[in-house]
Amino acid sequence: MVKHLTNENYEEIIKSGLWLVDFYADWCGPCKMLGPVLESMDANILKINVDEHESIATTFGIMSIPTICFFKDGKLLNKVVGFRTKDELEQVIKNL
Repeated sequence: MVKHLTNENYEEIIKSGLWLVDFYADWCGPCKMLGPVLESMDANILKINVDEHESIATTFGIMSIPTICFFKDGKLLNKVVGFRTKDELEQVIKNL
């Protein structure tokens, strides 16, 4: 399931379960390549546009995009920067 953040409610969304939070921008080429990969995954995914939600990106120290943060029950467990394949992302999830 892929959700797009529409307001500042990300904490409520990610507070339970495992979530992949994709920090992206519409103008970012690697972000566009990552979109279909994420949509093909059987995972809870929250997409946060860094241009629209700059304060959230700053909170998590997002300096490059795409960046995917892995949260479990609201706690940040891991972060990967740059394009990743489905297999690579599933391996990160498996290691959590």
